[in-house]
Amino acid sequence: MATEVTLPDVGEGIESGTVVGVLVKEGDRINKDQPVVELETDKAVVEVPSTVAGVVKQVNVKEGEEAKIGAVLVIIEEGEGEGEGAGAGEPEPVKAEPEQQAASEKQEEPEPAGPEQAKPETARAGASEVGSQPRQEPAGGRSGARPGAAAGQEEREDHDRLVPAAPSVRRLARELGVDIHHVNGSGVLGRISASDVRSASSGAGSLVAPAVGQTTSAPLPDFSRYGETERIAMSGVRKATLKAMTRAWGTVPLVTHFDDADITELEKLRMRYQPLADEVGAKLTPTAILLKVVAVALKRFPDFNASIDVDKLEVVRKLYINVGVAVDTDAGLLVPVVKDADKKGMIELAKELGELAEKARDRKLSLEEMQGGNFSISNLGGIGGVGFTPIVTPPEVAILGVSRARVEPVWNKESAVFEPRTVMPLALSYDHRLIDGAAAARFLRWVCMALEEPFLVALEG
Repeated sequence: MATEVTLPDVGEGIESGTVVGVLVKEGDRINKDQPVVELETDKAVVEVPSTVAGVVKQVNVKEGEEAKIGAVLVIIEEGEGEGEGAGAGEPEPVKAEPEQQAASEKQEEPEPAGPEQAKPETARAGASEVGSQPRQEPAGGRSGARPGAAAGQEEREDHDRLVPAAPSVRRLARELGVDIHHVNGSGVLGRISASDVRSASSGAGSLVAPAVGQTTSAPLPDFSRYGETERIAMSGVRKATLKAMTRAWGTVPLVTHFDDADITELEKLRMRYQPLADEVGAKLTPTAILLKVVAVALKRFPDFNASIDVDKLEVVRKLYINVGVAVDTDAGLLVPVVKDADKKGMIELAKELGELAEKARDRKLSLEEMQGGNFSISNLGGIGGVGFTPIVTPPEVAILGVSRARVEPVWNKESAVFEPRTVMPLALSYDHRLIDGAAAARFLRWVCMALEEPFLVALEG
């Protein structure tokens, strides 16, 4: 019996991935749970295992191709045979003729009830959606019949666009007679919610922010007129970064507050206690210390450990503290998440952070290790720079940027002389829809005080 191994749901909001490795070939005998394909998503590299044991009958993907959720990756002939002869006597599945297939698809589509009810253009399962560039759609998002060959071409182009929506939301769209391909998603990375579908059904879809990917950028000029060029395909991480940053910049009213922390005494303490970290194979870095300081600050200032539910006009405060730390890798920026950071000591955090950073650089992070963050830290101090403005990525509402510490003269009022002090520049970017400037100033000042007086963390942590 032939079994199709399809691409399962590999994470919330992930609709497709790039095949970076095909681990089997036709005729190979494989075991159940043996990896058959290596897939790069926008968050990590994952291996897709076989669901059965048998002989590989057909491989449907190649390295570099995009695979969608539900797509058939390989076909396995179950049984005890070996090599290409396994299952040779099995008849090939009969494929429907194009005319029969078209007729069958036509029967699946419900007829419109009347002129006021638009014909639903049923979204197929993820396996039938192709991740090509979407075309611009007029605001409103209401579905409707479009006669003529040109309209048919437009419909095919619409259905070529990936639609980030849960099965329940797709079902609601079909019930309301709304083409989900024309609904502008208000969620993270353009994800479509039930309220987005209802808004489109009522004709209020134009009030929803445009989905990610519907760009209004001007077309590029012909650069080859001026010299030689080359085109390089974006990695999955870079594609995800493009979408996330575009969405964040268009959604969050961003403000950045700057302050400096005098870490002269902290650096002395860090060097003094590094031997304790060495005993467990950890490195007591400034980022690890910041991780603990921020965790305590988030308990003290709960609005920074929250998210905004725009649909319900509510603030979702999390009673747990998970902090993401940006890691620079060859593939792009990855953000592993340290869970329950407030419940761990600095040395424990240093060890865990080091392990996550190494896994990030080796592209071995699991999806679970990159999800659930409430707040992020981006430390560029090891590279350089005097300051920057990090971008908040929803559903988080704030992010802390750290630049290179420097030694500078600081006036000492008691001794009436300038003294050399090590100063670390910090930048707090925040979502002004929830956080006011005064609250941001208090949060960052407390972080600076905790770095200047480390005992404050023990007192309040």
